Amino acid sequence: MERGRRGGRRGTRSLETFAAEAEAALTACLDGERAADVGAREAKFPCPLAMWELGHCDPRKCTGRKLARKGLLRTLRLRQRFPGVVLSPLATEYVSPADRHVIAQSGIAVIDCSWAKLEETPFRRMRGSHPRLLPYLVAANPVNYGRPCKLSCVEAFAAAFCIVGFPDLATILLSKFKWGKAFLDLNKNLLEKYAACHCPDDMLIIEKDFLACVQEKKDEEVDPFDVDLEKEFSNPNRPVNSSGLAPRKEDSEEDSISNSDDATESSESTDERNPEEIKIPNNPKEL
Repeated sequence: MERGRRGGRRGTRSLETFAAEAEAALTACLDGERAADVGAREAKFPCPLAMWELGHCDPRKCTGRKLARKGLLRTLRLRQRFPGVVLSPLATEYVSPADRHVIAQSGIAVIDCSWAKLEETPFRRMRGSHPRLLPYLVAANPVNYGRPCKLSCVEAFAAAFCIVGFPDLATILLSKFKWGKAFLDLNKNLLEKYAACHCPDDMLIIEKDFLACVQEKKDEEVDPFDVDLEKEFSNPNRPVNSSGLAPRKEDSEEDSISNSDDATESSESTDERNPEEIKIPNNPKEL
């Protein structure tokens, strides 16, 4: 018993020590990339990474398998528990900076399954001491680029490390993929806000505020070509009259030829809006 306790103490590190090890690992990683030595050994990762692999994904595209081949993570069997943070949809709270110490000591595990096969995934057979959810983030991987929440394994690891305050470790993992940096670029603002939180409740507030802002912007988006809208538009490329559309020069000319009674009215309308200045953009969505 005493021997076990002494062993546990030897394995415990302060957060300052862990942060220094993370920085050293990043430096070694960058030095290895500059050396461009294909046979160079991967720098030692400062905390355990693990993955339950269910064989749903294409092995050539699976980011978790690539990390495993590079010796950065180990695979777990079903029913094999993991002592650190487990990113799982069965969790009830978000990973947050409050998990910093747990991750530094025991690491992170992910579940490698297909988003199309969630219903048949045995999540309850993949358990850990600290199950956690990831907050709203956007994927940058080639399969689900731009899609909210559909992160790959390496993106899930990177997100968790950024949120708890170890971005160097996220950089190391994402550097193994050509598109990796794009994940940090797409989610820069959100990741910084999440990392500034203190607890899962703070994370939830940040997420709700962000999604509300996104929805508000969507609600404000309107189609200036929709004649049924009762809004005035002031796009300089497309003047709008009270009916919702500006008359085209061709239409005015056709009206004056076909109906002499309307010629005067058409002429007055055209003069008021100066059709020579009307420029209709190629793509209405660019308005």
